[in-house]
Amino acid sequence: MPLTPSATRELLTRLGHTPRRSLGQNFLIDGNIVRKSLELAQIKRGDNVIEIGPGLGTLTSALLEAGANVWAVEKDQALAAHLRETLGAHHPQGFHLLEDDAVGHPLAALPAEHAATGAFKIVANLPYAIATPWMDAVLGGPLPARMVLMVQQEAAQRYAAQPGTKQFGAISIFLQAACDLAPGHRVSGSCFYPQPEVESQLLHLVRKPVPFVFSPEVKFFIRGLFQHRRKQLGALLRERLTDGGAAWFARLAGHGLSPQSRPEDVPLPAWRELPALARVKPMA
Repeated sequence: MPLTPSATRELLTRLGHTPRRSLGQNFLIDGNIVRKSLELAQIKRGDNVIEIGPGLGTLTSALLEAGANVWAVEKDQALAAHLRETLGAHHPQGFHLLEDDAVGHPLAALPAEHAATGAFKIVANLPYAIATPWMDAVLGGPLPARMVLMVQQEAAQRYAAQPGTKQFGAISIFLQAACDLAPGHRVSGSCFYPQPEVESQLLHLVRKPVPFVFSPEVKFFIRGLFQHRRKQLGALLRERLTDGGAAWFARLAGHGLSPQSRPEDVPLPAWRELPALARVKPMA
């Protein structure tokens, strides 16, 4: 069961640890949310599960008790030591901890033989500061079968944003090309200690039957377009593509778009056509 607010404070005091805002350390104290996370992820005995920022180990304990094998990455040295002394001692075969940065190790050192099959899941209370760069790294593949992620409500809205909206951007494209968004769950700030000033959401993502993964070069190109999202595509592509975007515009016309359209207007199918049509100008 998750720790109560008072028990969480007592444990942090005993560890001599103050929650670090820079690492997004808001510890989950609501057992219903822990159970909901496992339910959405459809956790079963023998599952290989990645967890990002396990903190005090509340979610980790539940995953291990459900029979999952957990690969976790934790940057905070004091919390990593606590996890080794507690969960590591009780689950020496099922708990694997990497003390490092999650963006650099988005799959928490999951063995290659497990990653290659795609038969793994990610369940995590994501530190808000790294949510989008970490997600970007994960979407480079290999892709998990399912992800249940606690994220800030604003981030969840960006990930699910549709073309034609201000929130639609590069990460919306990369995520929706690879995953379907299943019903999630809204989470109040009162479910955490310390209580964040924003609401959160359990984001539920399921890998598409045929996921599309953009290459690093094309991802870099798309991110560059959205850095100038108010510019018209005609001007942007003249600067960046060898043919000025002519081949892509021929396809965009079928979507009702023109050189006067903006990046946020382009639907997902058209972005998926871009890698095969675009030839990026060499960097000066």
